[in-house]
Amino acid sequence: MNKELDQLSADNIRALAIAMVEKAQSGHPGGPMGGADFMHILYSEFFNYDPTDMSWPFRDRFFMDAGHLSTLMYAQYYLLGNYKKEDVANFRQWGSVTPGHPEVDINRGIENTSGPLGQGHTMGVGAAVAAKFLAARFGNWMDHKIYGFISDGGVQEEISQGAGRIAGHLGLNNFIMFYDANDVQLSSMTDEVTSEDTAMKYEAWGWNVVTIDGHDHEQIRKALKDANAETEKPTLIIGKTIMGKGSVTEDGSMYEGHCELHGKPIGATGADYTKTLLNLKADPENPFNIYRDVQEYYKTIVASKTKNAASKKEVIADWRKENKALATKLDFFLSGEVPKLDFESITHKDGLATRAASSNVLAYMAENVENMIVSSADLSNSDKTDGFLKKSSVLQKGDFSGAFLQAGVAELTMATIANGIALHGGIIPVVATFFVFSDYMKPAIRLSCIQELPVKFVWTHDAFRVGEDGPTHQPVEQEAQIRLLEKLKNHSHEQSFVALRPADSQETSVAWKMAMENTKTPTGLILSRQGIKDVAPQGASRYTEALGAEKGGYLVKETANADVVLIANGSEVATLLEAAVLLEEKEGLKVSIASIPSEGIFRQQDEEYQESIIPVNKPIFGLTAGLPVNLEGLAGPNGKVFGLDHFGYSAPAKVLDDKFGFTGEKVYQEVVNFLN
Repeated sequence: MNKELDQLSADNIRALAIAMVEKAQSGHPGGPMGGADFMHILYSEFFNYDPTDMSWPFRDRFFMDAGHLSTLMYAQYYLLGNYKKEDVANFRQWGSVTPGHPEVDINRGIENTSGPLGQGHTMGVGAAVAAKFLAARFGNWMDHKIYGFISDGGVQEEISQGAGRIAGHLGLNNFIMFYDANDVQLSSMTDEVTSEDTAMKYEAWGWNVVTIDGHDHEQIRKALKDANAETEKPTLIIGKTIMGKGSVTEDGSMYEGHCELHGKPIGATGADYTKTLLNLKADPENPFNIYRDVQEYYKTIVASKTKNAASKKEVIADWRKENKALATKLDFFLSGEVPKLDFESITHKDGLATRAASSNVLAYMAENVENMIVSSADLSNSDKTDGFLKKSSVLQKGDFSGAFLQAGVAELTMATIANGIALHGGIIPVVATFFVFSDYMKPAIRLSCIQELPVKFVWTHDAFRVGEDGPTHQPVEQEAQIRLLEKLKNHSHEQSFVALRPADSQETSVAWKMAMENTKTPTGLILSRQGIKDVAPQGASRYTEALGAEKGGYLVKETANADVVLIANGSEVATLLEAAVLLEEKEGLKVSIASIPSEGIFRQQDEEYQESIIPVNKPIFGLTAGLPVNLEGLAGPNGKVFGLDHFGYSAPAKVLDDKFGFTGEKVYQEVVNFLN
């Protein structure tokens, strides 16, 4: 322990942070200056990882919530050797590895993409859940910690309530969060926004809370030492810090704690950039240099961490020798692969709702997929994730042997926790709620897409056929919103999301097969509340034919030289089959019908296949329980799509089908009108 070196290291972080923002003329310098002391003490003395093996599964993890403080991370990791000088000098520039907000980059120490406040620390809670789940199965040697860093904005975002409640309820003592409480926000002082007692709030949720001077290294050390020794509760360290710590004016006067220091380059505030660098012992001519003494100090820190990780790996190697079967299983979990599953063997009664068919699949997976956590927003008996729950048990404080997370009514929190579980690795997360409440989850779904996480979203009660619950519970525009993500590419240049709306029970089994085999991006299953008449097989096996869904779309009824091709997904496919009978009997028409559960995947097929399903020279009629835009791209300029252009109403589902025109008879008439 060397007080002068520790202070110099923290000041080096401050200087680097403001230099990055000044050169980019964009960013947030004040917060990193306030959080520098905590970061230095955490990483120099407490944070365990292997500098030679950054993706080591049993490393500690740091989840940044306040993504606008990215320079705090880049500066700290630069000292540790994770970044080069040119990387920090090119902050926020095209092609740089130091973007404006941190993006997942495990090899450089960035565990999560952050920026939308509240989600970063909630993903940390998910990672802590994952670590507990794995430790319950493989042993407490897996004792790595999850650290979070949150700001006033993250505390204020509503998601923090869900994260705080769940972490406290589950007793996640492996989660330690630092709250950078500097009393300053982007456009106001914090006391203009809130007067709550944050410490009491977290204590009420079951957290261990300690308030310290966030610039006092001894207080930081004690808080982190105590947090690491805590056995029952997550810990919140409230660090009272100063926005823009170390800033001075041109005449050398201190200029700290001002609101404008939050989101402007230092040189654009009342502080002086050059004088502030000098105050922090930096060279204004070379602001991206690591101070010589700090550089030598961090060489010893990195060497120590490498040595400690090697010792830990020896302990793990001994465990592996004594537990060969468990070690093999652990390696399989961590590989991200999925076990071989026989979806065809899952039996379904006739005419099930696709949510009920999904329940059968989940029950099968509860017995055949050992590394899956399923979560529901207080709807397990309605979204039918109880098929999984009945063959597992609920995660609870002190007992993570189960695999079902009762999230309570907190859709965004639940989805963000799933992202954190996926980021940690080793576990397949599944989350479920009503489709209309995907609206609450959208920010987390978007981060699933950006981070390329294989989270499985289960959305039931997929249309106006929710019935008596009325317009608040009847999705209309939701499918169109979700399917936009199928059109959006991620940074790996792949379809960022897969949305699947299966037509019947066997297609639901296939949709689950597709979801499980999709290990690169998130998948959403959109499922019905009401029973659906099963599609009759054209040959011997409905399941085999439903495998056509793996190409995004296929013909459930194929007629040579058809006069018209009808297209739909979900329960509307059954309605088209009813209408087709009338078209053939009354009009003498030859009809083909396509089920298109995923337009995104369908559009990835070659043109010949697409043309074989939806010919360009035939009349195309689409039916959707949502907005017509769901199918308009498939129907083409000469096609017609019948859908909704209004919200639903409260009435029994069959009444709504009739009133809205979704019966076989009424769809038959719509097709006739279209053809005429």
